[in-house]
Amino acid sequence: MKDEKKVAVNIEKIALQAFTDTVQLDTFKIVLKGTESKNMSLLFIITSHKGVQIYKKEIKAEELLKSYLASADLKKEDEKIKFLNDEVNFFFEQEHFLIPAITEQEKPDNNTPDKAFYEELKASKLNGFDYRLGKDTKVYIAWSAKEQKVKIYYKCC
Repeated sequence: MKDEKKVAVNIEKIALQAFTDTVQLDTFKIVLKGTESKNMSLLFIITSHKGVQIYKKEIKAEELLKSYLASADLKKEDEKIKFLNDEVNFFFEQEHFLIPAITEQEKPDNNTPDKAFYEELKASKLNGFDYRLGKDTKVYIAWSAKEQKVKIYYKCC
């Protein structure tokens, strides 16, 4: 019996969520690109309700896998591909959409890169979104109405 090679297909997920506005829905899209885990990547794009791309982040699968290899049993290629597929499916789970990004009670700490933006977000009550770059790194992003761009408002474990 000949060894069958498993080929991953580009997997794409889309979610609509208020982000740049408290009412209008923006498009969140994640695509798993590539055919082998070593050259795959997750491409995360947010397009505003006005049709303008406002955020683009490419997460190399190799980096994501590296932080999980010690704890997870990801030795075989098909296990790595399954893990990456799960990451795509998990990306837009409701828990990642933070409504609002910052509540009245929250206070900035050492993981807050821009205290002024943090306060702007608290006042604007715009929503946030979080995603992980690895097992120990989570990035929290939101729309800055003042600067008209997506910014990181928190980065942590």
